[in-house]
Amino acid sequence: MKKGYVRLLIFQIVVIILLLLNSFVLSILSDYKMFIFMLILIFLFKIFFGFEKDRHRYIKDIVLEEFIFLLTFFLLYYLSGLIFSFAKTGNYYTVKSMLTYVLPLILNIIVKEYFRYEMLQKSEGNNLLIVVSVILFFLLDVTNSLYYGSYSTNYTAFTFIALTILPAITENIALTYVNIKVGYKPGIIYLLVTKLYQILLPIIPNPNEYIVSVIRLLLPCIFAYRVYLFFKKDADERIRRDYNKKRLSNLIVPTLIVIFIVYITSGYFHFHAVAIASGSMTPNIRKGDVVVIEKIDGKFDELKEGQVIAFKYGNTIIVHRLINILKVEDKYYFYTKGDANADIDKWVVNENMVIGIVNIKVPYIGLPTVWLNEL
Repeated sequence: MKKGYVRLLIFQIVVIILLLLNSFVLSILSDYKMFIFMLILIFLFKIFFGFEKDRHRYIKDIVLEEFIFLLTFFLLYYLSGLIFSFAKTGNYYTVKSMLTYVLPLILNIIVKEYFRYEMLQKSEGNNLLIVVSVILFFLLDVTNSLYYGSYSTNYTAFTFIALTILPAITENIALTYVNIKVGYKPGIIYLLVTKLYQILLPIIPNPNEYIVSVIRLLLPCIFAYRVYLFFKKDADERIRRDYNKKRLSNLIVPTLIVIFIVYITSGYFHFHAVAIASGSMTPNIRKGDVVVIEKIDGKFDELKEGQVIAFKYGNTIIVHRLINILKVEDKYYFYTKGDANADIDKWVVNENMVIGIVNIKVPYIGLPTVWLNEL
């Protein structure tokens, strides 16, 4: 092995040892401390090995291909929310949240991928050094998770492996390949998009843990495979770029459809769509129908007997017909009944429970959601 390779291998092993100490002895490399740690590593790396300029070709083409790939993924993923339902994310738009969670995540992603690039350039295709670098960057991703992870039961250990360990392995293998082929920029974009959407978008699909683990496991592999196919093609560069732009334009309409679906299912806006999970309103509204709820925004005086309303009862949204309205000291109380039920509901709906009026239904398209929730 060349002398330069030996020096690089020693450097990698030292960093791995430090990360293992952080993982199992004392976890101190979190958020900004991890960022500072990587900056120190990059500074030392420059002193010992120097830096290389990014001379990769086709970066713009790969970024365009990447954008198409990620747009397709989000199109399918958010459509799956019609089956798995949607969940609201936390409010990360405060200054504190931005500084505590978002900014360190962005900084760590950028610095890590640049560090990966410089290390792989100095590896010069040496298989041992590439494998060790994958291990190193895997530990950078999971070092704090290893320290705080729960292994008390078989289930928690399995969940930790499925949701954290295995996805981190495949992601680092995939990003190492992409980094070797086209540099660090596509990897930065991939990580920023796939990590930030989970905290910056107001709602995200809510599949179970097994589906999430499969997505996290396969998504980086598919991305790396797309890069592989790109370099395998023998088509002219200009033709390939024009072809990708045409494919990108073909995704605009489906993307707008998904945005509309998210809009009406999120519950954040004036209209809200839900799937009906019972037959209490048969035959007017059947199990598996999707109804669109128009929020009343406090205009309780506009509600009339005979209208179908949606309201919350505990954690459940119920859609029943309004049969009586009672006003006591400027407060409204509502009595409801399912069309298929013999008796009126045993509870009284107050103003805080009312969501809105149901005027539109779409038959049967909510059946997948109902079936999945019944499993």
